[in-house]
Amino acid sequence: MEIEKTLLLDAPPARVWALLLDPNAMGACVPGMESIDVISEDEYVAVMKVKIAFISARFKLKTRIAERDEPRYLRAEGTGEDASVASSLKQASEMWLAEREGGGTELRVKVKVDVLGRMGTFGLGVMKTKADRMWDEFGVNAAARLAGTGAAVVEPLAVAAEAAVATPAAGSSAPAVAPPTTVRHEPAPLAAAMAPARAARSPGFWARLFGQTPAGGQDIRVEVRRGDTTLTVHWPVQASQDCAAWLRSLV
Repeated sequence: MEIEKTLLLDAPPARVWALLLDPNAMGACVPGMESIDVISEDEYVAVMKVKIAFISARFKLKTRIAERDEPRYLRAEGTGEDASVASSLKQASEMWLAEREGGGTELRVKVKVDVLGRMGTFGLGVMKTKADRMWDEFGVNAAARLAGTGAAVVEPLAVAAEAAVATPAAGSSAPAVAPPTTVRHEPAPLAAAMAPARAARSPGFWARLFGQTPAGGQDIRVEVRRGDTTLTVHWPVQASQDCAAWLRSLV
C-alpha cells in the first residue's frame, strides 16, 4: 500500500524539522503511539497500538533514519511485528519540507507499507481509510504542538469520551460502562492540562449511541474545551453505530 499526503503547517521548516526529529514530540503526535526508546541518533524502537475492525495489534516498530538533508528531506525505514495476532509490517517513508509563500511549511509525505498476517487480510480500501484517519489525527496534533498549545484537540476528545462512557446523560436508560484503560504517550503535565476536557451531549446521548431510538431532529454532539479552544463534533443519529466505533477507536 502506498500513501501520499500533504500537510500545511503554520511554522517554519526548521521548527517542523525539529518536531520530526524529536522522539517525544513525535510520539505525542502519532495516534496509537505508546512509547519510544531512542537507540541512537538515527534508530528508534517504538510500541504502537493499531486497531482495524475487530483486530487490535500492538506493534514493536524498529525504525532507522536512512537519509536526511536538514531541513528539507528525510527518509526512514522500519519493520514491526505483533506475534499475538500473527501480523507484521514493513514501511519506508519519505518526507519533503518546503517553505510556503508568506510563511509556514508544506510537509509532503510518501509512505509505502506492506502489512502481512491477519492484519494484511483486510482490503486495501479499509487499510487506506484507517491510514487517512491516522494522518488527520497526526495533522491536528502536530499543528497544535507547533502552535505552542501543547496538547492536541484529538487527545482531549478521547478523555471526554471516557468521561461520557462512565456517566451516561441524565434520563438515559443506558447502563454505565466502565471506561477502558488507555495508555498515552504524554508527559504528566500535559495529561493534567487535558483534564478539563468534557463532553456535551444532547439528551439520551448514550442511549441513542448504543441503539435506542431518539426523538426526531436530534443528533450526536461532542464538545471539547481547552483554554480558549473549543472543538464541536456533530454526528447524525442515523450513523450512531459508526460514531460509537469511532469513539471506541479513540479511547
